[in-house]
Amino acid sequence: MEVGKKIMFLSDRDIIKYMETGKIKISPEPDLQTQLGSCSIDFRLSNTFRVFEHSKYPYIDLRTEIDANDLMRRVDVPDGDAFTIQPGELVLAATQEELVLADDVMARLEGRSSLARLGIIVHSTAGLFDPGWIGIPTLELGNLGRMPVRLYPGMRICAFTFAQLSSPARVPYQLKPANKYAGQDGPETSRFAKDVEFSDE
Repeated sequence: MEVGKKIMFLSDRDIIKYMETGKIKISPEPDLQTQLGSCSIDFRLSNTFRVFEHSKYPYIDLRTEIDANDLMRRVDVPDGDAFTIQPGELVLAATQEELVLADDVMARLEGRSSLARLGIIVHSTAGLFDPGWIGIPTLELGNLGRMPVRLYPGMRICAFTFAQLSSPARVPYQLKPANKYAGQDGPETSRFAKDVEFSDE
């Protein structure tokens, strides 16, 4: 590591510069007039959701890999229609945009204040996107409020901030043997059973 070199969050002008040089790739290309903030860029909600099929399993055993289609049902919402998230509900969704990061850039998924004030969270704990990430981000949407909220595909649902690392990652995310979500193309269910803790079970 270079002495004195620190991790640095990117400003709007640096986000544009990193996109121009290909260190941050977002597709489809965002509308900078409406999506670029002072130090972040907004991503939009896709049409695809996954909701839990509560009646099929009495519980979730973290050591047992469950068929994603059995555990969670896919819901596709047409453009112009809305998905209603109920109080206390957790659903998986995705962004319309795909994100690709260079080996020395990390990103953080952040919720939007306007949605948080209505009780909507966009991630429970999975806010970190490692250097070398590639894929469509999955959102862990939750409704902490007391009223149902209608969410519309295409709306700005979350923001990403970016940081320049002190040096490129030795093993970027997509090259990690244990990576489970690189290249995902929609809301992916948990692959907890593939964790190294359970590999010998």
